[in-house]
Amino acid sequence: MPTDDRNKLESDSNNPRHIAIIMDGNGRWAQKRFMPRAVGHQAGVKTVRKIVEYCAKHKVEVLTLFAFSSENWRRPEAEVSLLMALFMATLQREINKLDRNNIRLRFIGDRTAFSDKLQQKMAEGEAQTQNNTALTLVVAANYGGHWDICQAFQKVAEKMATGELKNQAISEQLINQHLSTADLPDPDLFIRTGGEQRVSNFMLWQLAYTELYFTATLWPDFDQNSLEDAIKSFKSRQRRFGHTSEQVLNKSVTL
Repeated sequence: MPTDDRNKLESDSNNPRHIAIIMDGNGRWAQKRFMPRAVGHQAGVKTVRKIVEYCAKHKVEVLTLFAFSSENWRRPEAEVSLLMALFMATLQREINKLDRNNIRLRFIGDRTAFSDKLQQKMAEGEAQTQNNTALTLVVAANYGGHWDICQAFQKVAEKMATGELKNQAISEQLINQHLSTADLPDPDLFIRTGGEQRVSNFMLWQLAYTELYFTATLWPDFDQNSLEDAIKSFKSRQRRFGHTSEQVLNKSVTL
């Protein structure tokens, strides 16, 4: 993209409020270079830093990263162990940096499967950064869209059983209030790197009206210019939310 176009993009205030990313391709990036998959995951962490920095700088409100899915436990035991160790090391190294840069850290997913030490570090990171306002960085860890919807229904059922919810009909709003992202706007832009074109059980409820962007770029090679290309694609689309183009263009509806 020419420099002038990038400058215009950077100065534009109409960036998506919430970007959600499946960071795919670490292992393949390493294998292409005849390196262990672990090297690819380490390179992927460096990309995370760059993307977080960009989003904080350009007033994106929320960045959600799919770090570890509920299906990823099926990977080879050695790789899972490595990912857990990398997760812990990254938290230990990055939490203070996030705090200094006014970035709030949040986790979504079933964290009970993680070690007590890792759960404690996650809770500490959330507590330390809870009042920060520059960007909310949401890390989806042991997360699945099916799990999220199920746990929302479980919470509603429990409240009905105890009488906390009485004679209240099940509605979209009620379910939204019990999802793990209840305090966040739904994603405006979904990005998946690595060439696959599916959402892989990620934020299934929340992605209902999200703009989807797929790229063959492997995650370690996905840089700030790549993100700007995705945002430029997002801005070129007309989001109608069920309305007609004429309604949107005439501003006769509120989206």
